[in-house]
Amino acid sequence: MERMLGTVVRGLRAPIFKEGDDLVKQISELLTRFYLVEKVSPRDKDIVAITESVVARTQGNYAHIDDIARDFHKKFPENQPVGIIFPILSRNRFATSLRAFARGAAMGNRELILMLSYPSDEVGNPLAYANVLEDLGVNPWTDILSEREYRAIFGKFRHLFTGVDYVESYRNIIEEEGAQCRVIFANSASAILPYTKNVLNCDIHTREKTKAQLEEAGAKLALTLADLLNEKTTEHGFNEEYGLLGANAASADTIKLFPRDSDQLVIELQKKMLELTGKTIEFMVYGDGAFKDPVGQIWELADPVVSPGYTPGLEGTPAEVKIKFLADNLFSHLEGDKLKEAIRSHVAQILEDDISEEESLGTTPRRLTDLIGSLADLTSGSGDKGTPIVYIQGYFDKFSAE
Repeated sequence: MERMLGTVVRGLRAPIFKEGDDLVKQISELLTRFYLVEKVSPRDKDIVAITESVVARTQGNYAHIDDIARDFHKKFPENQPVGIIFPILSRNRFATSLRAFARGAAMGNRELILMLSYPSDEVGNPLAYANVLEDLGVNPWTDILSEREYRAIFGKFRHLFTGVDYVESYRNIIEEEGAQCRVIFANSASAILPYTKNVLNCDIHTREKTKAQLEEAGAKLALTLADLLNEKTTEHGFNEEYGLLGANAASADTIKLFPRDSDQLVIELQKKMLELTGKTIEFMVYGDGAFKDPVGQIWELADPVVSPGYTPGLEGTPAEVKIKFLADNLFSHLEGDKLKEAIRSHVAQILEDDISEEESLGTTPRRLTDLIGSLADLTSGSGDKGTPIVYIQGYFDKFSAE
């Protein structure tokens, strides 16, 4: 019988995971029940994607804002201003951490200089209308705006989706914690240095470049979010590689950090499922997908990476043939079943190293983990679907697969 399905993606309903749960045991039991109840047969190269929040939750990888405040206080000199530059505009992703920084600043009588990029933050959340800047001749790459100048141009600028005036919100957070605050707008990291030589750059994907620019321009101390809560401790959560990167709000006073040791977890799961099924199943831990909203122009990826841990079979980029190219070029003289069989035969015989540039033109040149993690993120959603485990079959199948 002719195969009708290609890639199949299923969101699996799972228990509510708690701190201390044995994920290898619970996920392997969940998958075993899934195979039985849904009458699914596991196959080599199936993919199981686990949301990062499940892993972090079972690890108990949480911290209180007082923990962050103490670390901030320890790492920045007292009685000296600190620049907080290039944060994303997010109540979930940054506001709680900002409150902690302000609390830590107040401990040492430090002023915070909040420097926001404009017309939008790193992931596309807007602070200004780009066309207004152009009409007024404001160059965001060279012009540094004070808060007064910004307000004179935009007044109260509210986010398209949340309705929040983030300039006002972030200022209020800082001042509520008893710290002094000054707000400026600029896109060059060195613009902060006339105000202070001690800087916490809060950008995510450009953090190392920003840090290097600051140090080259004369910063005395330049830290990234990865440098806070990055030391191993039994007192609270931490992440030795990512620190506060990937953190999000768990409550008004706590944050959940990005999970630790994800590589170890996926290898253990792969071994367990090989024992149970005889199949080599690929596993990954995923966070935000890497996709962009075309209306709001917001890039989803607020985590430092899409996947902090995955099995070796998910390394690399796709090696695929563009079926449209074959149909329109090599086999344009064929139709119907003859065309289908010719393409099937060609795809079955061609080796990945033999794929020509013309045949692959238009395929997606991105890492497999970014593509699959985005697929999983869109499947599980961020709300009440209750499907933090995503099961994917057929992702690696060629058109010739039966």
